Amino acid sequence: MKYIGIDVGGTHMAAGVVDEEGVILAKAETPTLPGRPFEVMIEDMGAIANKALKQSGVSLDDVACIGVGIPGIADNEKGDVIFCTNLFWKDEPLRRELQKHINKPIWIENDATVAGFAENAIGVSRGCKSSVFLTIGTGLGGGIVIDGKPWTGAHGVASELGHLTMVIDGEPCTCGKDGCMERYCSATALIRMGKEMCIAHPDCDVNKRINGKLENLNAKIIIDSAKDGDSMSLMLFNRYTRYLALALNTIVSFLDPEMIVLGGGVSHAGEFLLNSIVEKIPQYLMFKTMPFAEVHLATLGNDAGLIGSALLAREMIRE
Repeated sequence: MKYIGIDVGGTHMAAGVVDEEGVILAKAETPTLPGRPFEVMIEDMGAIANKALKQSGVSLDDVACIGVGIPGIADNEKGDVIFCTNLFWKDEPLRRELQKHINKPIWIENDATVAGFAENAIGVSRGCKSSVFLTIGTGLGGGIVIDGKPWTGAHGVASELGHLTMVIDGEPCTCGKDGCMERYCSATALIRMGKEMCIAHPDCDVNKRINGKLENLNAKIIIDSAKDGDSMSLMLFNRYTRYLALALNTIVSFLDPEMIVLGGGVSHAGEFLLNSIVEKIPQYLMFKTMPFAEVHLATLGNDAGLIGSALLAREMIRE
């Protein structure tokens, strides 16, 4: 049998046909464009799923189910999205709407959860009994896998690591709270810090790289400046990776997983990011003489959410 995975992000959505081994046979993408009517966005999801299916040469009869990864939480008994802040979705009937365009069983799960499941199934954390996936992008998502199965808690929100409070009365978050981990550890957080630096220090290297146009600033520009040895950018980058080290220490202290996997756009900074985080973790550990989770970069890249959605849906229909 084959499976369709759909990964819905804040900037784009992708759908692909996946085989039993997690190999993508064909893939299609389109911009997400949040803020449009829900039904229109679901129509786009159906369109790219059908496009990928056509490109794969696989018959719809050979597709067992569809998995959808969303940046939020869902109720799979009803097939509804409960809350998806970055897409402005609340209590939306995703399964019912999507089945109008491609009629197969549908399982919906958090995007970081499915990406973490993919890494645990066929990626860098394969073979680990417990692993946590942290996706560092526009937001900060988490996925927990224990004994080969995602753990989302009694009410489906256990992996919302980005919305743990890191700073009391801190930066306002899109979820409605203040001081969430996401506001200090995401790409959005790094960009905010970079803009503050550029405003306070107009002659800084980062401001020169963007010709003073703050709207052009992204996380890569800041990280590249730090990589090139600019002292001010390095100070900012080290401040940022201290927040990430604190986040990982929270995970270690609470769950003590075998491995923590870093994915998302910021993880493309590679060893430069990884080494800066890992060297800071020991100073925050409570049990300093005990081993702690290995920390690795994700290996499946942008396809992790698509693959994980498909493979998790496969597991769910088998149960």
